[in-house]
Amino acid sequence: MLKTEPRDYQKSILETAKENNTLVVLPTGVGKTLIALMLSVERLKKYPLKKILILAPTKPLVEQHFESFKKELPELFTDLQIFTGAIHANKRKEIWQTAEIIFSTPQCIANDLRKYLYDLKDVSLLVIDEAHRCLKNYDYTKVVEFYKRQAENQRILGLTASPGSEKNKVKEICKHLAVDEVEVRTRDSPDVKPYLQEREFEKIEVPFPAEFMEIRELLKKLYDSKVFQLKKRNLLFGHGNKITLLKLQQRLALQARGKNYMAMIGMSLCAQAIKISHAIELLETQTISGLNEYMKGLMKQAEQKKTKGVQTLVKSSEFNAAFVSLTHLIAKKIEHPKIEELKVYIEKEFKEKKSSKIMVFSQFRETATTIAKKLNEIPEVNAKVFIGQAKRTNSSGTTGLSQKEQKKVIDEFREGKTNIICATSIGEEGLDIPEVNAVYFYEPVPSAIRKIQRAGRTARLMPGKIYILITKNTRDEIYHYASAAKEKKMYKTIESIQKEIKNGEKTLADFK
Repeated sequence: MLKTEPRDYQKSILETAKENNTLVVLPTGVGKTLIALMLSVERLKKYPLKKILILAPTKPLVEQHFESFKKELPELFTDLQIFTGAIHANKRKEIWQTAEIIFSTPQCIANDLRKYLYDLKDVSLLVIDEAHRCLKNYDYTKVVEFYKRQAENQRILGLTASPGSEKNKVKEICKHLAVDEVEVRTRDSPDVKPYLQEREFEKIEVPFPAEFMEIRELLKKLYDSKVFQLKKRNLLFGHGNKITLLKLQQRLALQARGKNYMAMIGMSLCAQAIKISHAIELLETQTISGLNEYMKGLMKQAEQKKTKGVQTLVKSSEFNAAFVSLTHLIAKKIEHPKIEELKVYIEKEFKEKKSSKIMVFSQFRETATTIAKKLNEIPEVNAKVFIGQAKRTNSSGTTGLSQKEQKKVIDEFREGKTNIICATSIGEEGLDIPEVNAVYFYEPVPSAIRKIQRAGRTARLMPGKIYILITKNTRDEIYHYASAAKEKKMYKTIESIQKEIKNGEKTLADFK
């Protein structure tokens, strides 16, 4: 009945999902959607008058699933409908009555359910894509709670490339989805490996220049002084890093509501330390132009007297000395060594294969813009930036892309008009981006989820390569080893939870 012949592992997972609420953990690009489609057909056959609800976190992903189902299913087999905020609520209520498979974002459904526009009584299958988001108060969890209370013939299917490495979070996902079984496959699983291509991996290490070290020392001195003041006031204990500072800031914000003077001073010190920590991160791992942009932004905030903390920062001798050194580097047209090294590798890539398609991932928009500009100096290259929608413009001209503009970038990439996409995290999750010959990580990401998603863009139907650029003696090295350790831990965590579910241990009694 389906136009695509399912693979053995998809058939095997389907058998589990038919009888159990299942969390499916599969690498990006190996056919999670087809499993959802096959299960949808099974549920429609079993409950012909019931509905299927497919949820994905973004509108482009919702549309992608809709198109996949439309392409695979015979015409007139079932009534497929997309729900978005653009459709009036009363119209959604009307469509709900006759639709058989509904595709939506969780926000849209959660809002409708809260307004009693319809209920989920007749939904025989709930599919949660990117199920690692099914945590805390995200709308996924709200829809699932409604479903567990209202539906008569319940079946839940969660799909993700990685649920994360922390056991308590994976358990929380399983609890929200009332999971009976976890089906996990890696690229090396015996039933998956035959379908995938070889994937090469290379770590590209670049030195951290002496001139950069001087700027880092100045910024580090400023950062340490803020952390010292927090410790001196008995507000911070132990090691001060970005995560502990953010947590402390949240805690102090609650205390500051009662006009607690010490908490207000602590919040200001935290904010200053976090800003300098970010500046060091830009220097170590991103671009000199990005750091320059950021420091100029802080100076502008100080000029506008946004906060006393920013004014204090900008007035400090260390900040000013760092900015002077930075200005000298820019005058000499010195950029981060990763930019030049990346260009060398990409040039080599196109010499070897003129028809290459490449994705370069970076953490920040400004970096993606700088990379695209540099790579477009190569005659064979037409690089485009692929970023999120938020409209934040700076002097480099970096602004958000509307969904229409995002679609245009992907379409041009598919057609070969563009051969390099320089993407931020928007390019990691789910979107139907054509397969690429190589993926470059401009910097390592400390998250196992994001690393797996980035890497999954290559080596599906053709051999692929993954390159990770690492600046020596910087947080790049720490992040690289952290994500590798988290990925190993993730599979151990899933294995452990699978055993607990199979053994019916009391610790998982609350899964239902």
